[in-house]
Amino acid sequence: MSTDEARMKRKAYEKELRKLQVELCHLQQWVKAKNLRAIILFEGRDTAGKGGTIKAITERVSPRVFRVVALPAPSDRDKSQLFFQRYMQHFPAAGEIVIFDRSWYNRAGVEYVMGFCSPAEHKRFLTLCPQIEKYIVEAGIILIKVWLEVGMEEQEKRFAARIDDPLRQWKLSPMDVQSFDRWYDYSRARDMMFKATSSKHAPWYVIRSDDKRRARLNCISHVLKSIRYKRISPERVKLPKRSMKGRYDDAATLRRMTFAEERY
Repeated sequence: MSTDEARMKRKAYEKELRKLQVELCHLQQWVKAKNLRAIILFEGRDTAGKGGTIKAITERVSPRVFRVVALPAPSDRDKSQLFFQRYMQHFPAAGEIVIFDRSWYNRAGVEYVMGFCSPAEHKRFLTLCPQIEKYIVEAGIILIKVWLEVGMEEQEKRFAARIDDPLRQWKLSPMDVQSFDRWYDYSRARDMMFKATSSKHAPWYVIRSDDKRRARLNCISHVLKSIRYKRISPERVKLPKRSMKGRYDDAATLRRMTFAEERY
């Protein structure tokens, strides 16, 4: 059986995804009711599927509970701050789950490989990171660290698809192209990061992502397993009778407005 034939079929994927997304809605209710705080951070090679996985998690839940943080390259002001400072300002308050689309682990990956930080800064990060994450966990924040691992051949296919598809070209940056060329440098940086920062209080979990659909399902399943929750029966909503008090011809107001062209 070829790799393409072994990939999960769309129909089966959508069936399982719906089940998991229902559970994410139950998780959301529990997080709100119990004032929990959680951080889910996504790391991995370029094209590993972080964006699609995050979308699968968030598309059926409230952005007020599941907040996605995708920070741009640090400004000169950011660079003058404590390294963790720009990330901590986005940490969750009660009843929130913050998803980092790349995180402070930029220092262990792209910054280290591309020479944006010094070897001393990299070493200091790997030393201090487990201590800071212990502080985060001991403060009551649930910390989930996910690494999406894509294979070399699959990454090449995805890069090629981005080059040819106008809907994906925005995903392809000069930094991405350089990461393609430096596969083994990133492998060594990844392994150094795992060895130094996968701790008992904040372990790394690796998810293979050559099959994007399976990766998304496995990731959501892992998140649901990592945050203990119970289903809360919502109060049944009953629509009240619509009041006719103050009734007027509101359609007449709309007729005076300019409507967008109905092309579809």
